[in-house]
Amino acid sequence: MRLVFAGTPEVALPSLELLANSGHEVVAVVTRPDAARGRSARPVPSPVGEWAADHGVVALKPAKASDPDFLAQLADLAPDACPVVAYGNLLTQPALDIPAYGWINLHFSLLPRWRGAAPVQRTIMAGDAVAGATTFRLTRPLDAGPVYRTLTHPLDGTETAGELLSALSHTGARLLLDTLDDLSSRTPTEQTTHGMTLAPKLTVDEARLDWSLAGEHLDRLIRGCSPDPMAWTTLHGERVKVALARPLPSSDLEPGQLRPERRRLLVGTGTVDLELIRVLPQGKKEMPGADWGRGLKASDLAFDPVA
Repeated sequence: MRLVFAGTPEVALPSLELLANSGHEVVAVVTRPDAARGRSARPVPSPVGEWAADHGVVALKPAKASDPDFLAQLADLAPDACPVVAYGNLLTQPALDIPAYGWINLHFSLLPRWRGAAPVQRTIMAGDAVAGATTFRLTRPLDAGPVYRTLTHPLDGTETAGELLSALSHTGARLLLDTLDDLSSRTPTEQTTHGMTLAPKLTVDEARLDWSLAGEHLDRLIRGCSPDPMAWTTLHGERVKVALARPLPSSDLEPGQLRPERRRLLVGTGTVDLELIRVLPQGKKEMPGADWGRGLKASDLAFDPVA
């Protein structure tokens, strides 16, 4: 098949690499426009855009998918299908109508559970026992199109969102290739709304840690927010991010109370204590929690309560 691949971040690269080395032909990519990064604010291509430049593949970078020039370019490419992995731009119906077999999206959840921008993060935060991925044909309603294939990924309750997303990006790449291999002969199954949940993008406010809540809940929040936007709290008004923690069987400390030990740093919650394994204090680099704890003074041994 002639494919035009749509994607933007690094998580899309395993699928793009696999398709480019398959029996299908990737004739172009569609990705977000170059964005200013770093102190120089110089425009830098997305990971998918950079891949296209490195491999001599045409890259289309419309600001909006409704742009007439983009639609004309896409029509001229005459793709049989447009596989999509984390593109991040709203596709209009004229764009959806161009490929003969439509736009085939790889979504990192077991649809209809967790429709939206942050399925992996929400899966972990909710304490789901199983994650997964789904390939489906894009339609105008968000993540509601008919399903081709799914895969499941059991969770052990220790994964961060970054780790789970990386794992699903690789197993999902094979799922997407398998879907495209028999796309012309396989009829997708319409989604039901039974069991449907939404996964909106995480906000910084959602990532704030309220130490009066259950330690098990806070552990899931920390893992779901790692590496981005990263869970956070404050100490004397200064933000401290928590990249990784671990719930303990004990509950000796008051909510927010800190106890530095020789090899670890503990904090109290509404239930069990947590060990703070990796932290990022304001103005410093990420470090082991125990290292940061050794520098705390007697007046520093409690995080600020949430107002």
